[in-house]
Amino acid sequence: MSKRNSAKYKLDRRMGENIWGRPKSPINTRPNPPGQHGARRKSKVSDYGIQLRAKQKLKGYYGDVTEKQFKQTYQEAAKMKGDTGQNLIGLLERRLDMVVYRAKFAPTIFSARQIVSHGHIYVNGVKCNIASRRIKVGDTISLGNKAKEMALVAEAQALAEREVPDYVAVDGTDKVQFVRVPTLDEVPYPVRMEPNLVVEFYSR
Repeated sequence: MSKRNSAKYKLDRRMGENIWGRPKSPINTRPNPPGQHGARRKSKVSDYGIQLRAKQKLKGYYGDVTEKQFKQTYQEAAKMKGDTGQNLIGLLERRLDMVVYRAKFAPTIFSARQIVSHGHIYVNGVKCNIASRRIKVGDTISLGNKAKEMALVAEAQALAEREVPDYVAVDGTDKVQFVRVPTLDEVPYPVRMEPNLVVEFYSR
């Protein structure tokens, strides 16, 4: 499990966007970058800076996975047939913690990772505590008995700001099936993600 070294909402302010679409994001009331002089920082961004920003935004959205893990995912996507940017999104969406988040079993990607690491999630009936596990099409993901009674899960399922996407088929309140690998257009990002710029960043 990767360790988050900074406040998650600081990424929102650094990017100037509400990355996860959450009502509590400080960007809703403080649109400036973090820091004492954040309001005055307005310099022209280079092409490299734009690509780096796109990479940091996408990496941060998926729970701030480590750079090593993210780059390995990119390299795997580059070896696959088809568009590398689309392949990258597909691989990231197949992470177990992300499927748990998409299924509304957890209110945030960070809490989704925690639920997985604490052993509350089952894949095809078998307990799994590896958040980065790659889910396959047709796999069933379900909540353990203790998780069904957790306030965190109830909070997530009551969230109005996001819906379960079509590529995750709901079966009751405690089980979903991953039915297909999504394309970029199908992923319900609250903000615009640009995987093509991430490809350019790593291709330099």
